[in-house]
Amino acid sequence: MGGTIFLGNYLGQWLDTKFSTDYLETTITLLSIFVSMYLVISQVLKMSKEDD
Repeated sequence: MGGTIFLGNYLGQWLDTKFSTDYLETTITLLSIFVSMYLVISQVLKMSKEDD
């Protein structure tokens, strides 16, 4: 989860520098947080279904 967020932040910083913007870092970081949360929740649900 932390790696996904870190890579999203790093990608956003790089894109902000490349395109001289100031919003891509925040946008991509938030998107990576939501993606990470989705992946963790889906894994937990999958694991709980296997226990039943």
